[in-house]
Amino acid sequence: MLKIEHLKKTYDNFSLDCSMEVQPGCVTGLVGQNGAGKSTTFKAILGLIKMDGGKVTILGKDIKEFTVKDRQKLGVVLSDSGFSGYLDVKDVVSVLGNLYETFDPLFFRKQAQKFGLPMNKKIKEFSTGMKAKLKVLAAISHRAKLLVLDEPTVGLDVVARDELLEGLRDFMEEEEDRSILISSHISSDLETLCDDLYMIHEGRIILHEDTDVLLSDYALLKVNESQYAALDKQHILRQKKENFGYCCLTNQRQYYLENYPKIAIEKGTVDEVITMMIRGVEK
Repeated sequence: MLKIEHLKKTYDNFSLDCSMEVQPGCVTGLVGQNGAGKSTTFKAILGLIKMDGGKVTILGKDIKEFTVKDRQKLGVVLSDSGFSGYLDVKDVVSVLGNLYETFDPLFFRKQAQKFGLPMNKKIKEFSTGMKAKLKVLAAISHRAKLLVLDEPTVGLDVVARDELLEGLRDFMEEEEDRSILISSHISSDLETLCDDLYMIHEGRIILHEDTDVLLSDYALLKVNESQYAALDKQHILRQKKENFGYCCLTNQRQYYLENYPKIAIEKGTVDEVITMMIRGVEK
């Protein structure tokens, strides 16, 4: 569905070299700190900034050969873009209807009502959360094959985020070959939505894992000095010195549960794994 091969982009103080893949029928998450390269990657694969090297293939076609008709199969949300504040939602219906041959106005209006978006209100009067929901609604309302969503849940409260994520799940269920590439700094969104996750740091992918595997097999070992000295470290990915001793990240939780019953072993969340992959050191 989407394949990125050594996508390169260089600025004065930043260098991107990213490779990743989104499979048909899958939701893939891209996570990392602000400035790690998420938005740069999204803009490059959409042709909004020029690549310095590498190759991007979308829907089996090189992005350099993408036509206007090809782009109709994409639904896009970018964190720093949106509709003019002087439009109302009815105007957005007209705009989308002219842009996309497959735009579904009935679906759009139904979802707008569900999301609490009044048709006659100017977008400049919308809250940050309402603007976020409008952008996602525009992306899912023309039967796209691939959604590219950069921080779509920014500004949404817990209830609104749940509504939006439910809408994305419905989008995926309607057609089995649809896919989503999504970034978010709210890890709980990605834990419940994504099939697999890529972690990016300083422009490089530092980890790729199935979400189920990450949540079941990854763990944090909390050990004192003597426990650390006796620990089999062959399955330790990262370690960090703490006041109590050491915190160690492993992707073999069951191994340590079976062989070290006296040490503290905590399941790793996405946030904790990111923190250890970035701040921890290799053994």
